[in-house]
Amino acid sequence: MKILLTGATGYIGKRLLPVLLELGHEVVCCVRDKKRFPSEGIYQHPGISLLEVDFLKDIPSSESIKDIDVAYYLIHSMSSNTADFDKLEAVSAGNFIRLVQQTQARQIIYLGGITNEEILSQHLASRKNVEVILSKGNIPLTTIKAGIIVGSGSASFEIIRDLVEKLPLMITPKWLDTKCQPIAIRNVLEFLSGVLLKPETFNQSYDIGGPDVLTYKEMLLQFAAVRGLKRYIYTVPVMTPRLSSYWLYFVTSTSYKLAVNLVHSMKVEVVANDNRLEKLLGIQPIAYKDAVKLAFQKIDQNNVVSSWKDSLVSSYADNSLLENINVPSNGCFTDKREKLISGNVDQVLDNIWSIGGERGWYYGDWLWNIRGFLDKVLGGVGLRRGRTNVNTINTGDTLDFWRVLAADKPNMRLLLYAEMILPGEAWLEFRIVKKDDRHYLQQTATFRPKGLAGRLYWYSVLPFHFFVFDGMAENVVRFKRK
Repeated sequence: MKILLTGATGYIGKRLLPVLLELGHEVVCCVRDKKRFPSEGIYQHPGISLLEVDFLKDIPSSESIKDIDVAYYLIHSMSSNTADFDKLEAVSAGNFIRLVQQTQARQIIYLGGITNEEILSQHLASRKNVEVILSKGNIPLTTIKAGIIVGSGSASFEIIRDLVEKLPLMITPKWLDTKCQPIAIRNVLEFLSGVLLKPETFNQSYDIGGPDVLTYKEMLLQFAAVRGLKRYIYTVPVMTPRLSSYWLYFVTSTSYKLAVNLVHSMKVEVVANDNRLEKLLGIQPIAYKDAVKLAFQKIDQNNVVSSWKDSLVSSYADNSLLENINVPSNGCFTDKREKLISGNVDQVLDNIWSIGGERGWYYGDWLWNIRGFLDKVLGGVGLRRGRTNVNTINTGDTLDFWRVLAADKPNMRLLLYAEMILPGEAWLEFRIVKKDDRHYLQQTATFRPKGLAGRLYWYSVLPFHFFVFDGMAENVVRFKRK
């Protein structure tokens, strides 16, 4: 069977792809930028092909997908914009329908959110509207609606993890008493793959959830119990949505935009109405505590497949990530360091690919931490995102307050783009080059200032650059794993 998979580089898409391949299907992955698609491991599977498409723009016809059998719609824009993401989602869904209707597809499968309450948040209302748009086509739609998804790297899981592991005592908003029905990511994948071309699921909408209906407070306490932590939580009625959003933003690794959308959604109960699909497919739901344990098995094995932090949704407003893959030179300040590699080249390459996260930045980590704290105070992402996997880096991944623009290990090049608050744009590039039969590390920091503020910023941090960048390059070359 030939399947069209949108959101292929997103949290769900990256996990569903190997499941579909294992079932023997051919998969056409829709990506906004082919350069972001991983090039190692399972992503080299012969059953994968790529279709570069931006669903916010007019969609041309493509002969390569005329013969698809099923199309998954997994595009989600919750973290992209607090003002008009619902309009962008509607445009994206409409363009998707126009594309798929040009094919011989016999089914569309959509993963949405549980929307059983009369009053919905902007996020949940948008999810419901997308379902309506997708149902207007002439292709049968199967809608699967989930609430909190529990799995390593999911937004909800990582937020709960941050709260539980950082705060022994929590004074929390009253929405922590809202009920929800969390579901393990393994079950979500079973549902998504299980409905493939099952006629009885055509033009049907299903709520899915785990066996436990819990308040968010109970979820936090049960998470703490799994981790062997004693936590005290008290809810108060005085926290406004704005204060609640700031609370989530400063304590967890979430962005402020995502925190706002989460707070409004967490006021709405997301409890499944029935378990029809569970019985139809013979799926055994995983209890919440067991789902948490399974997630930590992946984390402990450094085998986190995908993370919400790495996803660039189709409605991502900042196109600079795609436009600036080639580092500019005109009007830029640069700091270039070149170090002779006297030891093992592979070890130095491994050092580059291990940078950030728990490994740190090889020199002056306390200065990096101060910069991350200041960025968080100013409304930026700070250093809390870390990295998804300690062993691998893929193009498009987050790396503390950087985004990976190029991770070309065969050609020994890593290019990072700054997502911190800056009066300009910044790149950090590592290359290993060979000259006169010797290998050298070339490390280049590039800054393109915006106006006078950008120039003043560069000169103000120039003394720190001298120590930090030189020390970093020196230690990247010298560091040896114990």
